[in-house]
Amino acid sequence: MEFKQLVEVAEKWCSSVPFDLIFAEEDDERRLDFYAEPGISFYVLCPDNMTGGIAHFHVWSESEDYLPFLQVAQDYITSCGKKTLLEVLDKVFTSFRPLLGLPDIDDETFEQYHAGMEEEPEADHQQMGVSQQ
Repeated sequence: MEFKQLVEVAEKWCSSVPFDLIFAEEDDERRLDFYAEPGISFYVLCPDNMTGGIAHFHVWSESEDYLPFLQVAQDYITSCGKKTLLEVLDKVFTSFRPLLGLPDIDDETFEQYHAGMEEEPEADHQQMGVSQQ
């Protein structure tokens, strides 16, 4: 994807989250820098489609305080398959939700789903026990 298109994707993403795109450099790194109050900053290095092999996005921060949050996103990036910039930014936003004072929607949804999954096998085991007697 052309760098200009990546910048447009980033700007559109920023319109729906508390982050701002504060810097975009195409020269060497193809870097997009983001910032949100209360002082959270990170950047994304965008792969160049012209290079051979599989290239991935890379997220990082100059602040060591934010690296554990970004590790979740970086693990996601390097997992199976190529990711789009929008997918990467959404994963970063999800990992930063607690620092932004926002509820962590994904954890709650997962817990509800997981709780429902745990209840079903118990019912199956009880039914199996009754039918075997």
